[in-house]
Amino acid sequence: MMGNMNEIINEAERDLLHTYNRFQVVFDHGEGVRLYDTEGKEYLDFCAGIAVHALGYSNKEYKDALKAQIDKLTHTSNYYYNEPAVKAAGALKKITGMDRVFFTNSGAEAIEGAIKTARKYGYLKDGSTDHEIIAMEHSFHGRTMGALSITGTQAYRDPFLPMIGNIRYAVYNDLESVKALVNEKTSAIVLETIQGEGGIHPATKEFLEGIRRICDEKDILLILDEIQCGMGRSGRMFAYELYGVKPDIVTLAKGLGCGVPVGAFLMTEKVAKNSLKAGDHGTTYGGNPFAASAVNAVTEQFEKLNILDNVVKVGGHLAERLDELKKEFSCIKEVRGTGLIWGIEFTEDIKATDVCKKALENGLVVVSASGNVLRLVPPLVISENDVDEMIKILKKTLKD
Repeated sequence: MMGNMNEIINEAERDLLHTYNRFQVVFDHGEGVRLYDTEGKEYLDFCAGIAVHALGYSNKEYKDALKAQIDKLTHTSNYYYNEPAVKAAGALKKITGMDRVFFTNSGAEAIEGAIKTARKYGYLKDGSTDHEIIAMEHSFHGRTMGALSITGTQAYRDPFLPMIGNIRYAVYNDLESVKALVNEKTSAIVLETIQGEGGIHPATKEFLEGIRRICDEKDILLILDEIQCGMGRSGRMFAYELYGVKPDIVTLAKGLGCGVPVGAFLMTEKVAKNSLKAGDHGTTYGGNPFAASAVNAVTEQFEKLNILDNVVKVGGHLAERLDELKKEFSCIKEVRGTGLIWGIEFTEDIKATDVCKKALENGLVVVSASGNVLRLVPPLVISENDVDEMIKILKKTLKD
């Protein structure tokens, strides 16, 4: 029996640490691309748990795989091998083009591992610990101290200073700003291939290619954060494929587990041989049989359901409808994105957060991003009809 929504919300406000200003809804279950609250109201989901539920809700094969693994084994620790993790690592190597895999429990932990790898890589070159990492302004990489240190939004960092040292911030899509910061102590350059929280800003081809050239010339590691834009969301399995650029380290999470907390960072063999060794890094839960089974189920469903083809097709339709929406509403300043990751930037006379709240009342789940941007990151299994329904609800919301 479903609980009373207000009672659940009140209890949450009494017991949970108030680090989120939550929407006033309690979701109970999902089906396809729909969510249902505890009072039975239906919502069209264009948030997907912030780009997590790539397969939507209640995918039978995904659920069956997790149920089967629960009946066998959920955890053993990394002192021992487990078959699902070995299978998942092989699958990720294949789809990323990378050589070595480390499983984590979250995207922030994947970023932490990437930072440690870069630090160790620099240390082994000259034995010094003063190497620098170049990150991007307006980036977002997570809330843990290392991830926060390379997150290029000062307001997020200030209450928790000092951060880890030797981090420099360049301007996203400004190659000259990167070149100005590069020196003999630069060990890595880290960026999101498509900035998510920062307002949905795809990297330009010139920018990403230029950074790759710098890294190649100076033996600097290129770390690409594909936690939000990866796993098919761009129309390619990973957004860096759109640019023909391969990173030295890539971080994954969100759609990797489609709801089960799992992340990973992957690297080339060259980086693996010249960075972390036994004892340098670890995790109790990372890559446990249950989480790894989720990764295996997800990668199998991506292939079976032709997810990438659907993202390209429906993403193209979404782009057309958003362009129409911009022409109709003067409050829309810009729309930008690719595949099924899009941002709608509003003019100052309307707030994206207010649009989110009103849209929720109208049965549409969306979230905002920095820069007064409405973020659209729906399940990758949506249809063109779902896009049309979303546009209809959004039009009503904006008129209201």
